[in-house]
Amino acid sequence: MTRIPTARLFRTATGSDLVLTRTFRALADDVWASLTEPERTARWFGPWEGDGAPGRTVKVRMVFEEQGPWMEVRVDACDPPRRLAVSTQDEAGVWRLEVLLAEVDGNTELRLVHHLDTEEGIGEVGPGWEFYLDMLIASREGAARPVFDDYYPSMKGYFEGLREGE
Repeated sequence: MTRIPTARLFRTATGSDLVLTRTFRALADDVWASLTEPERTARWFGPWEGDGAPGRTVKVRMVFEEQGPWMEVRVDACDPPRRLAVSTQDEAGVWRLEVLLAEVDGNTELRLVHHLDTEEGIGEVGPGWEFYLDMLIASREGAARPVFDDYYPSMKGYFEGLREGE
């Protein structure tokens, strides 16, 4: 299967924003539930536990990653059903993410924004987000899960091209 990357890269005053978009034939409240309810996030990203309130940290298990590691994720902002901002830190640095939902006539556009301090590694990060958003779609539609090998390394060049301004 050939997947086509959809991400765009925008330069900002503080770095760059990698933005990926998906549209759902669903109300924002329903899409929001897929992003925030542990039993629903478990279907496409991983379950989480803890108090998911702004300023709090939850533990997320990345079940679709090798060895299913747990990671701590800080909830920076939560404005249901429109905006969720989180951050996490690992050996690659600090990851700052926002999910923005906009509903029009029963359709909801989801924008995942990865606020990048540096564009290094975008060739690895970008395909991962494309994969996870397609996992979200599959979980909502009851479809077969995508296979990561359809995203990486085939999309790496596209994302490196974004970095180079192509």
